[in-house]
Amino acid sequence: MIPLDLSGKVALVTGVGDNVGFAWHIAKYLQAAGARLIFAVHPRLVSIVESILTRDADAESRLLPYGTGSIQVEKVFACDVSFDSMADVDAKTREDKRFNKHGDFSIAGLAANVKAHTPHVDIVIHAVAFSPEIKNRMVETSRSAYLTALSISSYSLTALLRTFAPLMEGRPDPNAVALTYLGGDRVVPHYGGGMSTAKAALQIDAQQLASNLGGKKIRVNLVSAGPYASRAARAIGDINDMINHAAAKSPLPRAIEVEEVANATAFLCSPLASAITAQILYVDCGYNVMGV
Repeated sequence: MIPLDLSGKVALVTGVGDNVGFAWHIAKYLQAAGARLIFAVHPRLVSIVESILTRDADAESRLLPYGTGSIQVEKVFACDVSFDSMADVDAKTREDKRFNKHGDFSIAGLAANVKAHTPHVDIVIHAVAFSPEIKNRMVETSRSAYLTALSISSYSLTALLRTFAPLMEGRPDPNAVALTYLGGDRVVPHYGGGMSTAKAALQIDAQQLASNLGGKKIRVNLVSAGPYASRAARAIGDINDMINHAAAKSPLPRAIEVEEVANATAFLCSPLASAITAQILYVDCGYNVMGV
């Protein structure tokens, strides 16, 4: 068999908030292939993730695929990717106990914490997306929500890779994978609040970053997953209708499985994909090719 071996690689996984979403499953498949794991978690969700990693009720969700044991995360660091440094943090957030109890929760703070734990990072997983008005049509989206969606969902990839490139450079096959969605290519009803624009921006940003960082041997790719009922996606409101529609219209007439997205991401992170960069890999049963 062709091995998919990530032994000795350190993977920084952002966007883990529960044991249901893409980030959680991607982390499990990376570790099943041998990777070490560090989580970057929104400050409000750190206690939830730490609980999932330890409590008996979640033991089954911690099992790795292929009988490779249970997930072991070396560190869980708080990070709000809205902020490059603590100098960018507004007064209200600074005074919020859910945030300030973590100390420096900016991207710079994350980098300092990671450097104190390990001298290098091999893989960065960008699984962060948010708009406070995602249910709003574009014409009803406020400027504030639009800019928030762009900052958190798109620019954060640039900020993370700029910050972590020094820890990735010189490693064998360093790479990053970001999660996108078909809403960045075409109109998807109810995927509003600036999120379609944010995904479109994320896609071209990732391709520019692949060009910018290629000289450092850092690869940057995207996985565009089909609709899936994660906790975040359920905020859209009609996610089940979206899943059923895609399943009915796709060349493979079924819904995606979250494990399929995790497998595809692990492949892109592996040496098997060493010449693949600046690409969007659609894991959506082929739905993206359909016109009607």
